[in-house]
Amino acid sequence: MNETLLAADWNRLGPTFIDAIGDTLVMVSLTMVLGGLGGLLIGLLLYTSRAGGILQSKPLYWTLNILVNFVRPIPFIVLIAMLAPVTVQVVGTTIGRSAAIFVMCIAAAFAVARIVEQNLVAIDPGVIEAARAMGAGPWRIIRTVIIPEALGPLVLGYTFIFIAVVDMSAMAGYIGGGGLGDFAIVYGYRAYDLEVTYAAVIVIVIIVQIAQLLGNWLSRKLMRR
Repeated sequence: MNETLLAADWNRLGPTFIDAIGDTLVMVSLTMVLGGLGGLLIGLLLYTSRAGGILQSKPLYWTLNILVNFVRPIPFIVLIAMLAPVTVQVVGTTIGRSAAIFVMCIAAAFAVARIVEQNLVAIDPGVIEAARAMGAGPWRIIRTVIIPEALGPLVLGYTFIFIAVVDMSAMAGYIGGGGLGDFAIVYGYRAYDLEVTYAAVIVIVIIVQIAQLLGNWLSRKLMRR
């Protein structure tokens, strides 16, 4: 093949590439906010409803625990297909960026939930008992003791999830979600243009590296307090 036919036409692809970066950042940001908050809530409920927890509830704990164990191992591309009926009811369609974000939020929420629970389990029970002895209620303990005590490790956990969400966003192109993954497949892989594929990969790696550096820095700062 003529190499000139394989060279990327960045005058033509440039605007599309910028749009793809924007799509990825939007999908990842919304997923981290919505899925992150949902996962934090589920994780807190898992921790507080377990045996000996401040909101002990065996039915609630086992329901959430089974749900998290069921959803977490499902590959993202399979989850997209499995949640299609729910996605239609909530978003109105199974294709496009909104549909991709919805499924990404579900996947992220259950992944975050387990990470939150695992980090909270490491908290010294004596700290919580001391707060209870002083008359603090469950929600006050959560707000002023549990979350602050685990904040550093939680930041690292969320950083890990951020990287997983970037990975999910790369697969969003399968349902028309756009993003860098879709750009790399359509304009790189299918067009036999490695330059385009490498450009998309480099931007993804840069995004992940920045997130990892910021996460590590913030976590260290919080754990020194």
